[in-house]
Amino acid sequence: MNVENVSDLKIFVACAESGNLTGAAELMHLTPSAASAGLKRLEAQLGVRLIERSTRSQRLTPEGEAFLGYAQRALALLDEGGAQVSASQRELRGVIRLAAPSDLTRRVLLPWLDAFADAHPGVSLQLAVADTLHDLVRDTVDIAIRYGDLADSRLVAIKLIDTARVLAASPAYLKRAGTPAHPRELSQHDCLNFEVAGRRHVSWTLSTAQGETVTVRTDGKRSVDDADIAHRWALEDRGIIFKSALDLAPHFKAGELKPVLPDWREPLPLNAVLPSNRFLPARVRALVDDLKRRFSALA
Repeated sequence: MNVENVSDLKIFVACAESGNLTGAAELMHLTPSAASAGLKRLEAQLGVRLIERSTRSQRLTPEGEAFLGYAQRALALLDEGGAQVSASQRELRGVIRLAAPSDLTRRVLLPWLDAFADAHPGVSLQLAVADTLHDLVRDTVDIAIRYGDLADSRLVAIKLIDTARVLAASPAYLKRAGTPAHPRELSQHDCLNFEVAGRRHVSWTLSTAQGETVTVRTDGKRSVDDADIAHRWALEDRGIIFKSALDLAPHFKAGELKPVLPDWREPLPLNAVLPSNRFLPARVRALVDDLKRRFSALA
């Protein structure tokens, strides 16, 4: 592949983001014919059609959709490089696109991210808050906060903290239903299931410090695709939840939830996942370092 003109790359990205070639031309202060010529030139160099266009509409081809994330990232890296070598651009600037689990964001990350944004007014944060996994390249995510080990060896993981999934329930639920003495007794309880990485988490694997491991299939009256709702159910005396200790710690401290089978847990590292550690923008590295520092203090 040989992209000879950065402006042609900018025309393609502007066209994809604005929705039409006329909008891209206006954004780049070009005539529509000049913008069209730049897009055709880029397609000729790549040897593929990036955008199907007619007099009334346009849409990205599958090749265009695949190429868009790379093009956006390439332009962002060029902007970052220019900022790094310019003496007048000493402060952090640009957009950081961050994806993180919903509950962790609401209960732990949000005040930290607000503090980082306040400290670096040149940085804009775009948050994708969901319990599903993002494709970092396709979705142009700079940082994904994820629990567990990486399945994709192409990505780079920076460990933020070693934590664990633990069992918890409200005092009122345990008074009503009793406290299990062993993980196998969980099948007799209302267990609050939710989706983890897009899959319903009904098989709970727990282990002890002595190396004993048990996997139990749980069931209950309630299941949801949003971990925050399962969290609320636990606080409302609906059952037992199996969740990150980071999310549950404030409720343990307040007495709203109690640990269940505290000797049993599932080790669970929390990582900042990056699409690459090459050409890492300074603003992204700064946020990762800030999160590492805060999690270290939390631990």
